[in-house]
Amino acid sequence: MGMKKVASLETTYMKQQEVTMRKAARRKKLLIRRLTAFLILTIALSYLVISSLVSKNSMLAEKQAEKAKLEQSLATLEKKQASLENELVKLNDEEYIAKLARRDYFLSEKGEIIFNLPETKKKKEKEKESY
Repeated sequence: MGMKKVASLETTYMKQQEVTMRKAARRKKLLIRRLTAFLILTIALSYLVISSLVSKNSMLAEKQAEKAKLEQSLATLEKKQASLENELVKLNDEEYIAKLARRDYFLSEKGEIIFNLPETKKKKEKEKESY
């Protein structure tokens, strides 16, 4: 649109209207600035909260993976402990000790002859597990 070629009236009413319009324009400008500042602040806070949640979530996932790994390790160690306790009980048995001495060190009682037969690895492992 072109410029207005209408002359403005220099009356007090027109001056009051002009002052009122300037105040309204200034208020509107300040309102827009406040809303913009509030929006920027809200976006910044939202970013901080979301980034914090994401980092906490990733840390939680790492801790859960570590917990699962440690629980698996604990289960393995508990099985090993049970096996060792079982072995300890067996080592208190005279017959078991005699059997180990015959098998591992080829010790024999009087009048006993020990024959060493070749065994497969699987059979040896199975025999060790059965003790």
